[in-house]
Amino acid sequence: MFGSICNTEHEPEIKKYGDTVHIRTIPDITIRDYTIGQNLVREHPLPGVVDLLIDKGKYYSVSINDVEKLQSDINYVEKWTDDAGMQMKIQIDSGILADVYADANASNKGNSAGYRSGSIQLGASGAFLSVDKTNILDYIVDMGTCLDELDVPETQRWIVFPAIFCGMIKKSDLKDASLAGDGTSIMRNGRLGIIDRFEIYSSNQIATTTDGVTTVFNCIFGHPSAITFASQLTDTRVIPNPNDFGDIMEGLNVYGYETIKSQALGHFYAAKG
Repeated sequence: MFGSICNTEHEPEIKKYGDTVHIRTIPDITIRDYTIGQNLVREHPLPGVVDLLIDKGKYYSVSINDVEKLQSDINYVEKWTDDAGMQMKIQIDSGILADVYADANASNKGNSAGYRSGSIQLGASGAFLSVDKTNILDYIVDMGTCLDELDVPETQRWIVFPAIFCGMIKKSDLKDASLAGDGTSIMRNGRLGIIDRFEIYSSNQIATTTDGVTTVFNCIFGHPSAITFASQLTDTRVIPNPNDFGDIMEGLNVYGYETIKSQALGHFYAAKG
């Protein structure tokens, strides 16, 4: 999932575990008033540099017995490889989702969010929000307002919700199909699509917090400029099994991520109402 919602342009630079990728950030340009005849003030902007360390890795190691492989009526080696790749993605998503929500900008979290308004409720520890089908669309609009107040680009915005929240969207009174970018309602085609400029993603790996006796979801929303993510399957190998008739199949996926623009990242702290 993070390959879809993050900046991934630096992935080709990864060669091995422990690599460092140098990310150059765009400097802010000062806009000044102009009057006829004045001397122009010139600046020499220098891009900032953020180091992305590829210091995380996931691997699999599977023993393949020659006799079992010959007797099997399915190509289970290929199926194991596909499943290993999927399980790696799930593990990576889970780790990142448990971490990056804490990087959200102060104006994009809490119950006084909004850079200009300061009155938008996104949930806070001890004061989480209760979400149901009657209010979930309002909260999505509020998230969009927070990003608007920080001048975050309107295109490519995203939200990651747990499946239960996505179900609430489908049950909501979303009768205006244009809000989802479709010609039919969400209930009719089952597609969440884009709602108030957000692409909605469903994930079972969203980090939860026990607040009192309630399980609360740490949902995130934002724009690809918020997080840089790089991941590569750098090593795969098949080696003879020294203890059995067959081979050992192994793979190593290395990755790293960094929040480089907190203004484009938000934290929605809510429970099922």
